[in-house]
Amino acid sequence: MMSRPEKYMSKRILMVAPEPIFEPRGTPFSVVGRLKALSDMGHKVDLITYPMGEDVRFPGVRIIRIPRVPGIRKIKIGPSLAKIPLDLLLIVYTAFYLCGNRYDLLHTHEEAGFWGTLFSRIRGIPHLYDMHSSLPQQLSNFQFSKSRVLVSMFRKLEGWVLSNADSIITICPDLRDHVLDEQPEKGSFLIENVVDYEQIFGETDRSADIRKEYSLDSRTVALYAGTLEPYQGIDLLIQSAAIAVQQHKDLLFLVVGGHADQVSMYRSMAREKGLESSMIFTGQVPPSHVKSYMRCADLLLSPRTRGTNTPLKIYSYLKAGIPVVATRLLTHTQVLNDDVAVLTEPGPESFASGIIHILDDKQQYRSIVTRAQQLAEEQYSYTVYVRKFTAAVERGFSGGR
Repeated sequence: MMSRPEKYMSKRILMVAPEPIFEPRGTPFSVVGRLKALSDMGHKVDLITYPMGEDVRFPGVRIIRIPRVPGIRKIKIGPSLAKIPLDLLLIVYTAFYLCGNRYDLLHTHEEAGFWGTLFSRIRGIPHLYDMHSSLPQQLSNFQFSKSRVLVSMFRKLEGWVLSNADSIITICPDLRDHVLDEQPEKGSFLIENVVDYEQIFGETDRSADIRKEYSLDSRTVALYAGTLEPYQGIDLLIQSAAIAVQQHKDLLFLVVGGHADQVSMYRSMAREKGLESSMIFTGQVPPSHVKSYMRCADLLLSPRTRGTNTPLKIYSYLKAGIPVVATRLLTHTQVLNDDVAVLTEPGPESFASGIIHILDDKQQYRSIVTRAQQLAEEQYSYTVYVRKFTAAVERGFSGGR
């Protein structure tokens, strides 16, 4: 734990996260990483969040869930109509807890920044805005709405939040640059989501059991771990796999993650490509098991085809001691380069070629691993994370000064 000025010890924070905490996906992982760090710093945190998700426990952290809304059992990634009634309840709960308790900081995530800004001004409490994405961009990226009026409204609301926040966190260089364009005099703290699964959930090495369960010992394993949302490029991965296995007959693609309906859809797609014996879909696994799956891999894959935020998996990939093959898009290149990963164009032939090349070039295989681990240690360790996060929180406590 890092030393801090006495005035920043044991502060009380109200955090609001319009997410299912916890489910194994991007923003919920980020929120839980923040909770761990705040707990390690010695602060007391009340988190107001959605009713769905598994509890996580850290010293000094209390999870407060809004009531369930009939008919809403899960929340998909990105904007959705189902979030509206849940967010209305979050607003009520935020107001209630701010009126009934004394907090030193209001810490909001995503759209909670909208009402967080209002309550911050009314109650005179400093506001830390955790920006995981640009919300007007999300409306387009997830094809939620083509309404120019709605996008314009969200853009103005986002600008209002950024201009009034006492401290702003961004999670990738693209978002940092977006804030600089919108609020050049304010800036933000760039804090990548580097907290590992096992730091939060602990870990028992199950790699031997996984190898036995899927008969991996005689195979070369190329692993993808993450959600199976369309922007992740699983269709590209399947098309690439069909090409790559023609040259490497022992190659097995292990896809870890995804809801049952997504797994069924992509499994059918793989079957149509003749990949029944060369592609395994595990579905969702406990977060504490993910590193065990990675230990079984010879390659780590990120075939993402859309978006600008860096996938959380990239930071774990860099530390793993296994080469990474990823698409040469901003979502990856703001962290990865040709020294630490194999970067390819986002097409099946190119991605397959990258996989084949790194498997055949053992010297590059070893050098990429060495440089990737060095980069991870220097820039994406938990120690670096806590140092940057501490600075962002302390600026929030001080009211932006």
